[in-house]
Amino acid sequence: MRAMQSFLRISPRGGALVLAAGLFVCGRDVFAAGQVTEPPSLAAATVARTARQSAQAPAPAGPVKRLTVDEAVAMALEANLGIRADRLSPQIQDFAVAQARSAWTPNLFTSFSRSDNSNPPDSFLSGTAPTISDESFGHATGVNQQLPWGGGRYNVQWTASRRETTAFSSFNPTLRSRLDIQFVQPLIRDFQIDGTRRQVWSTDNLRAMADMQLRQSIVATMRNVRSAYWDLVYAIANLKVAQQSLDLARQQLKDNRTRVEVGTMAPLDIVEAEAEVARNEESAIVAEDQIRTNEDRLRVLIMNTDQPALWSVSFEPTEAPEIKAQPIDIEVAVTSALENRTDILTSKKQLDNARIDVRFFQNQRLPNIDVSFNYGLVGLGGTQFLYGQGGFPPPVIGQAKRNFGAVLGDVFTNDYASWTLGVSIGYPIGTSNADAGLAGARLQQTQGEIGLKYLELQVAATVRDLGRQVTTNLKRVEVTQKAREFAERRLEAEQKKFAVGMSTTFQVFQAQRDLSFARNSELRAIIDYNKSLVDFEAIQQAPLAGR
Repeated sequence: MRAMQSFLRISPRGGALVLAAGLFVCGRDVFAAGQVTEPPSLAAATVARTARQSAQAPAPAGPVKRLTVDEAVAMALEANLGIRADRLSPQIQDFAVAQARSAWTPNLFTSFSRSDNSNPPDSFLSGTAPTISDESFGHATGVNQQLPWGGGRYNVQWTASRRETTAFSSFNPTLRSRLDIQFVQPLIRDFQIDGTRRQVWSTDNLRAMADMQLRQSIVATMRNVRSAYWDLVYAIANLKVAQQSLDLARQQLKDNRTRVEVGTMAPLDIVEAEAEVARNEESAIVAEDQIRTNEDRLRVLIMNTDQPALWSVSFEPTEAPEIKAQPIDIEVAVTSALENRTDILTSKKQLDNARIDVRFFQNQRLPNIDVSFNYGLVGLGGTQFLYGQGGFPPPVIGQAKRNFGAVLGDVFTNDYASWTLGVSIGYPIGTSNADAGLAGARLQQTQGEIGLKYLELQVAATVRDLGRQVTTNLKRVEVTQKAREFAERRLEAEQKKFAVGMSTTFQVFQAQRDLSFARNSELRAIIDYNKSLVDFEAIQQAPLAGR
């Protein structure tokens, strides 16, 4: 510096030459710095693939996983804990349906009994023994079932017994067998619907709603994964923009120091440049932290606690957001949403359950008229005493034995049959439980119908709003691209003016800030456009958080 001052004192003309040379060098450096800009198209592939290389961020400590959007979605469908939990709901409802239908399952039953009784004689028929003993063994087997149609029920039972007693009896021991068939059929109440069918039909609807809930969870997770993926792409590209702004600020600081050294700039301008460098360094630090935050958000969606390197792996998106104008037919989208949205389908199933309740309680208010039919077959055997004439008890003159096979023959040859046909009628007097239940069920049905209409209105409005957002975000992309191009030109112009002394450091920094803001705005518009496409597709299938 002292040599330069001595040269200026000796030769003013030489000093002028040095000053011109310094300005030329500084102007060339500044102009060169102004060329560190994005291509006018801001190619999305560059955003996704070179953000980490351009940004001088620390290398990830753990493994790096490169993945596309579809790969991230596939990982989420396989490993997402929320989806894995929701997949159990349909299975749980399968058991609930099976439990409800088990009321129609035939029930096979069997029983055994043995008794031994001793009593004092209390009748001349008891005989002359001081103690009357009575031993018996019995067995019963049968099947009963409530039928899944018409509300009918049947019971078929076969019984067999052996009895031996010291009292007067024509058979001792006595063998008995009996077959009883009973059938009850309601004619009015419980004919079209009863409590079992109500439960089964309602449970079937709950099973369908569990499928819809699973589908809704899958759609929401896929949407969240795609959104998190594009947010990570934006965060990486944003770090690149912050680093470019930092590079510009550092170059400007270097140029200002050169000018101060040659005496063409006040030292205060160095302080201003250092402050700008510090501000841009802060922006780069915040941008780098945002990458880690978005990585964790994506990590939670596509990985689970059982996977290795859960918190150490870093993600490198390999897919770029596309900027393609896609046709948006809002009316078709609204129609699709009203037909396919999981919340609308769930609301319709809930309304079906309310209608089932109304139908059930209407039926329960009807008279209870049941027709019953009983048919019985009986057989008798054992050791039969043959009695003569005279006296009481008459003298035993012989014995005849009928084994159990003969007893069964009596039953199955329909030798001794009996039947009963009956009708039972019942009707409540005054307000019944069914009346109160019907009033409540009708209110729930009306509430469900109104709620369904309101939900359809909200769905239509939401789909229309997201359709407009897609169009709006596409226009934002076009406008922000132009704004970024204008900001680049303005910075280039300010740098050239600054090189010849027609601008100030503050104006150059302001142009740099405007360029950084324009770049971020363009990046945000590109990401918002792709995210709005994802939301527009998902909103036609399931509700989204906040929508």
